[in-house]
Amino acid sequence: MLHKLVMFLGALAVIFSAQAVAADKDPNLGLIKARQGHMQVRAYSAGPLFAMSKGNIPYDAETAAKLANNLMLLLQVDVGSAWAPGTDNEKYPGKTTALPEIWSTYPAIAEAGKKYKAAVEELAAVAGDGQSALRSKIGALGKSCKGCHDNYREKK
Repeated sequence: MLHKLVMFLGALAVIFSAQAVAADKDPNLGLIKARQGHMQVRAYSAGPLFAMSKGNIPYDAETAAKLANNLMLLLQVDVGSAWAPGTDNEKYPGKTTALPEIWSTYPAIAEAGKKYKAAVEELAAVAGDGQSALRSKIGALGKSCKGCHDNYREKK
């Protein structure tokens, strides 16, 4: 009898575990994680560039060029599908800071993306040419990031 009870409870545990996993398999959560990962890789490369331009860490031409080229490479990664409508902070509170306005102001967000792309391209062209060259282009990158973050990201 004890053996049957243990088997029954084990089967119930498997069933409830499977249901919990199935509930956790919301494909939108994967989209949110994908775009957050992409943004984290951007920050990984941009952060030291900002720090070098301010003199907070020593300028290193090779590292600056590599980090700016990382940002260029990230432009080639198509994460557009990760920005699916309905994956905003109102529908997924605590999971994302993306405001619903991203999807209702599409032409404006597309323009912001073009500004970001231009800023990255200009920065990558000079990042390894000295701290003053880096400084001359890093501001446009910061403005392009800030433009989206100020308008389309939940304030903390």
